[in-house]
Amino acid sequence: MVVRAYQHSLRGSHLPAGQPVLEVDAVSLRFGGVKALTDISFTVTEGHVHAVIGPNGAGKSSLLNCISGLYHPQEGEIRLHTADAPAGGAPESENGTTGEVRTHTLTSLAPYKIARLGVARSFQNIELFAHMTVLENLMLGRHIHMKKSVLASMLWFGPARNQEIEHRHLVEEVIDLLQLQAVRNKPVGSLAYGIQKRVELGRALCLQPALLLLDEPMAGMNAEEKEDMARYILDVHELAHVSVVLIEHDMNVVMDISDRVSVLDFGKLIADGTPDEVKADPAVIEAYLGAEDDDPAVREAVALQEQASEAEENDRG
Repeated sequence: MVVRAYQHSLRGSHLPAGQPVLEVDAVSLRFGGVKALTDISFTVTEGHVHAVIGPNGAGKSSLLNCISGLYHPQEGEIRLHTADAPAGGAPESENGTTGEVRTHTLTSLAPYKIARLGVARSFQNIELFAHMTVLENLMLGRHIHMKKSVLASMLWFGPARNQEIEHRHLVEEVIDLLQLQAVRNKPVGSLAYGIQKRVELGRALCLQPALLLLDEPMAGMNAEEKEDMARYILDVHELAHVSVVLIEHDMNVVMDISDRVSVLDFGKLIADGTPDEVKADPAVIEAYLGAEDDDPAVREAVALQEQASEAEENDRG
């Protein structure tokens, strides 16, 4: 197996694998009288690809907007856990320990403050600067890490120049990881749709995220482009070790690359578990896979699940 050796870490988290990195706790979001999300709770684990799936209008993008600060839920909390680098620069893998673990409540923070904490995202509709080159769009992902003033950066002399050169080194590694060398100096607006989606993934990765949010990165792609994008997401996860929250409609892709899956339907969480557990859940079969109401097998499975839920409630009572 060939392993890519990085000069710069593309992972912004220092949490040990298996620890909670994001907790969504009883989150509810309303737009007037419309309930977009109702009492959503789940946990994203460090080192996992966590998929959020559901039919159109289920509230998936609204949930991502709450995590990234574009929406502020009326109820519940969203908590991000981060950790300082190990003292003395010791590798985390030697003993699995880190520096001090910090908990940040994202519920009311502005998007730029959440980005500074290490939450990066892509969008369902491409949000790139079409007139700028691929390289320039990727450099925008380094913006929050640049400390020099606007004037110094415009003059591009001395410390400001050295700062940009330093950040370019990391951007070059992202270009290499996502195989964007051939288009690096081309305006984004002139590129094929699938490559633009890859550039948007790259820009988010240039932030060195502790958590990467991907909102339908394969939407509108053909089968070959989906296969390529799935491979790049796996590379980001397995080679760069970045934890990912993924929204996607293609069930085959989700089940192949995800460690855990949460399912939304009409703004409610109807299932949360491993891909195998979710695939076998009758509520998911009915709501997400489009089973017919008159399908006796589905009706029976849903009835059994409802009976089990009622029995649990009676036991608690």
